[in-house]
Amino acid sequence: MTPTRLLHDLGQSLWLDNITRELLEKGTLKRYIEELSVTGLTSNPTIFDHAITHSSSYDGQIRRIATAGLSTEAILFELALQDLTRAAELFAPIHSRTAGVDGWVSLEVSPLLAHDTGRTVEQAKELHRKAARQNLLIKIPGTKEGLPAIEEAIFSGVPINVTLLFSREQYLAAADAYLRGVERRIAAGLPPDVRSVASLFLSRWDVAVSDKVPPELHDRLGVAVGRQVYQAYRAVNASDRFQRLASAGARPQRLLFASTGTKNPRASDVLYVQGLAAPNTVDTMPEKTLLAFDDHGEVSGSIPPDGGDAEQVLATFNRVGVDLGQLAAQLQEEGAKAFAGSWKDLMAAVENKGKQVR
Repeated sequence: MTPTRLLHDLGQSLWLDNITRELLEKGTLKRYIEELSVTGLTSNPTIFDHAITHSSSYDGQIRRIATAGLSTEAILFELALQDLTRAAELFAPIHSRTAGVDGWVSLEVSPLLAHDTGRTVEQAKELHRKAARQNLLIKIPGTKEGLPAIEEAIFSGVPINVTLLFSREQYLAAADAYLRGVERRIAAGLPPDVRSVASLFLSRWDVAVSDKVPPELHDRLGVAVGRQVYQAYRAVNASDRFQRLASAGARPQRLLFASTGTKNPRASDVLYVQGLAAPNTVDTMPEKTLLAFDDHGEVSGSIPPDGGDAEQVLATFNRVGVDLGQLAAQLQEEGAKAFAGSWKDLMAAVENKGKQVR
């Protein structure tokens, strides 16, 4: 049995953290679903920046859309929606077979709205309406301004992927926003089953401290944070608060491990996948990581329910001067800026192509 199948059978969903038109048109994504147990897909502004600017596959559509007088950002969403709705169709049988637990694809709101609650809610609703797919999640960052937008979107019935989470505290704030949205639906007499995932970013932790800690602590922080949040995730789902909602028909907001591509060339290329195998969670992997894990990954068990040695490892980082709370806030802000930068670069590239057409 392949490593990806073993991980799937453990109860962890494998999602691909990539989308390009070539993946769809060459049948590669279909093959990953059939052969590598891939059951979902995520995207982000950086992924679309790379996909569109490094390929001519989108040029014909850009030429057609550019003559319609749409804004550059509207053109970008048209391109993204075409790819993601095609991907959603490939995953639709999985979504149906798992009663909505799996088979999802994700589209992010404009990263330029990371600190604008009202416009984030408006765009989330509009993208969900335009996609017209039951298995498409709208990604909203778990920033201070994003949290009330997450609550409002869930209350409005929009499935949400909460992105840019880096710590237990940020995860718990996102979980609380999700639960408040569900509680409001129940109070309003609405069906409580609105799905959500909470995406915890991992590898950026280890990059951030690589030159600040001794060698024996290199590439240990991301996994420790993931295990700590996994313990918190289990506690949320076991809480009286969630159990009351579950009895009314609500489903858990699933924990998703993101940013699982190893950045350190001296570390294992499947470091985060092997260290964070856990049932009832999602691991979204870059294509390179997915193929590496299928080739030589190992599944030797799952994260202990109590997070194992996570607290001890994190305490070691505190002792060497790493302020984990401050660093989590910094990483979230830097992540939001990085996505905004990719989005601006992509807008400029599409604008230039549109000008050439006109």
